[in-house]
Amino acid sequence: MQVKPIKTRIFKERENLAEFIRTHIPKLAEGSILVVTSKIVGLAEGRTEVIGLRPKDVLVKEESELAIRTKWTWLTLRDGMFVASAGIDESNGNGKYIFLPKDSYKAAAKLRTELKKVYGIKNLGVVITDSRTLPLRRGAFGMSLGYAGFKGLRDYRKKPDIFGRPYTMSRAAIADGVAAAAVLAMGEGAERYPLAIVTGLPVEFTERVDRREVLIPLEEDMWRPLFGNLRLGKKAKKG
Repeated sequence: MQVKPIKTRIFKERENLAEFIRTHIPKLAEGSILVVTSKIVGLAEGRTEVIGLRPKDVLVKEESELAIRTKWTWLTLRDGMFVASAGIDESNGNGKYIFLPKDSYKAAAKLRTELKKVYGIKNLGVVITDSRTLPLRRGAFGMSLGYAGFKGLRDYRKKPDIFGRPYTMSRAAIADGVAAAAVLAMGEGAERYPLAIVTGLPVEFTERVDRREVLIPLEEDMWRPLFGNLRLGKKAKKG
């Protein structure tokens, strides 16, 4: 697998994202996966608000399915994932909060459709990334908020291990793995690499992606005991 981060100029709010990408990536090979930071996708959608216009706490609750105040920040549930402060970011925002894309899966699919026409290719993956942390571990790493064009999960269940014993639980998070590798190359600060091209990865390309393949209902998650009596429906209460 090869990861090539792409340095760009500063992306402008509501700029055409596909055209921006074409300007900085003149050619894209068949079978590539394009990784895009969620920040410029949010900017392309105009998902911003001037800092100080409203309290951040209000914005966090509006942008999340569940919001729990902690000593350091808000622990929030958004798009089936626990993230800090609903992903609302003020770094590199030039006086504005930048929100996550409205729907990262739809954004990835739309961008993929546009870029397939731009580059004249069939097999193309798109991953929209953000950064997160793990409990009890310092440091942020990349994860997939949404993807299109390939299967985001590789299922090893019922297949034999090296000694012939069948796997019962193992599934590889392909989309998240791509995101983690790409974000490591793209950087977490002022590097200005909002795009990356990933090639040489044996993924299964597909025209349709079901986001449910990577999402686990809270009641079935191994971390469920840590959340006590927390219950979530389609419309979760905000704490």
